[in-house]
Amino acid sequence: MGLIKHLSIAIVFLLGAYTIGTTTNVKDGYKIGDYASDFKLTGVDNKDVSLSDYKDAKGFLVIFTCNTCPYAVAYEDRIIALNEKYASQGVPVIAINPNNPKKQPGDSFDLMKERAKEKGFTFPYLLDDGQKVYPQYGATRTPHVFLLEKTAKGNKVRYIGAIDDNYQDASSVEAKYVEDAVDAMLSGKEIEITSTKAIGCSIKV
Repeated sequence: MGLIKHLSIAIVFLLGAYTIGTTTNVKDGYKIGDYASDFKLTGVDNKDVSLSDYKDAKGFLVIFTCNTCPYAVAYEDRIIALNEKYASQGVPVIAINPNNPKKQPGDSFDLMKERAKEKGFTFPYLLDDGQKVYPQYGATRTPHVFLLEKTAKGNKVRYIGAIDDNYQDASSVEAKYVEDAVDAMLSGKEIEITSTKAIGCSIKV
């Protein structure tokens, strides 16, 4: 009985240790206030990238996007601009392609490399190989943004949703959801709009 009791305690301890850093059911995805787990994915430069690589970061703009979705393509320049504006302030863009290239050949790793070079991406563009990361986040569309704030407890989810309110015309945008959220986070103010509906193509599984 003593041995069984000790084994039971050990199992409970290990299960508890395994779930440290996540406060959500993977199936449901992250909610505002949850802590996002780290990942290791390969980028178009053939280097592995993890959030923990960014020792001096204040947060991250994790953006699920791709080569082929018209919405994602329409937002490419704005994603580049977000990285140019915020990477120097400690909040870099980390772009992840969640699509299954077998179902969406235009999102193959080789074509990701071509697209990144063509557009001059200044941020990591990673392939969610095996599609293991996007379900954890709960991403459903491309593009789909998750703003994380780096804290002593982990990477806290502060905003989820769309980049802004007009994918068709950047000059007609009235609400810059992501910029407003990052600006508020960096200044220590309350983020007024913490979630919006992501507008884009469904992720191809």
